[in-house]
Amino acid sequence: MWNATRYDEFCSFVTNYGAALLTLLDPKPGERILDLGCGTGHLTNDIAKSGATVVGIDSSPDMIAKASAAYPEIPFVVENGTSFRTDEPFDAVFSNAALHWMKPPEAVVQTIASALKPGGRFVAEFGGKGNVRSVTDVLGSHPWYYPSVGEYATLLERHGIDVETAALFPRPTPIEGESALHDWFKMFYAAPLIDGRFEQIEHALRPKLYRDGTWYMDYVRLRITARKG
Repeated sequence: MWNATRYDEFCSFVTNYGAALLTLLDPKPGERILDLGCGTGHLTNDIAKSGATVVGIDSSPDMIAKASAAYPEIPFVVENGTSFRTDEPFDAVFSNAALHWMKPPEAVVQTIASALKPGGRFVAEFGGKGNVRSVTDVLGSHPWYYPSVGEYATLLERHGIDVETAALFPRPTPIEGESALHDWFKMFYAAPLIDGRFEQIEHALRPKLYRDGTWYMDYVRLRITARKG
């Protein structure tokens, strides 16, 4: 599905917003950190600059190939978040803008729990309840997982990961250009599912999401910090 080059060109906002999450992660020299859903590896590289040893995993071979080419000193591996296992646990698991793609979510949480050392921390941000509601209301069905704070905290705690902070907050996100909405759908939604429907979808969304020459996606983010007991 993923086109890594187009992703970097169109979705720089994903990396830019992820910078604040790195402050919460606060990686330390000598730590071993897993970047779960690393994409093209820019934030993985920022973690590595701290002196931590970081491993990036993603289910997209195209993403991993681009990350490996850009940052050959970092190990990037094609792995699925629902099934990844390691014999050498991590001090922290980090994930930015990826977990809403990974289903079933309980299998992903089992991966996180198994990857962490006792006392290891989990820092993540992804789409939460109400994310792109204007879009999902028009589509009727969608491929994403957007949990509430309570739902996700309960899931983590069921697998021995204790939530320390949890916040659900709106982040209206501009995507530039008249064709930006179409570009967004091409990037994040399976094109065959909107073939022949896009004009109708755009007409429905324009009054809600388009203003002053810019499309603003009605993002809502769920940000979590937690620790394995």
